[in-house]
Amino acid sequence: MAELLDFELVSPERRLAKAKVAMVVVPGAEGDFGVLPGHAPMMSTIRPGAIAIHESDGGPATQRFFIDGGFAEVTETGLTILAEKATPVAEIDVTAVASELAAARTAGDDVAIARLEAMQAAATN
Repeated sequence: MAELLDFELVSPERRLAKAKVAMVVVPGAEGDFGVLPGHAPMMSTIRPGAIAIHESDGGPATQRFFIDGGFAEVTETGLTILAEKATPVAEIDVTAVASELAAARTAGDDVAIARLEAMQAAATN
């Protein structure tokens, strides 16, 4: 059996996921990075974007969550993501996001625009 990674996703409201997985792809502040079993310990801030959880080696992502910023901590045995806010990608209301994005563009709110564009991309890809 392939080695697995202990993974935990936590938001201020609750723990959203805890599982042994093959890989997690994280939208780090400096770019996306994948965490596999045996990854070197590190910490990273997370930019708004989707994390992809792969439960089996070489398999497709089985779960995706939109993370609205936070921190990722990789230890010798696993990955913990402390998310400011996390939403399952399947629960994103694409119509509401498009409306909020239009309002943010009108207001010139660059931070909201970046977050909403990332949310829209996660929901449509």
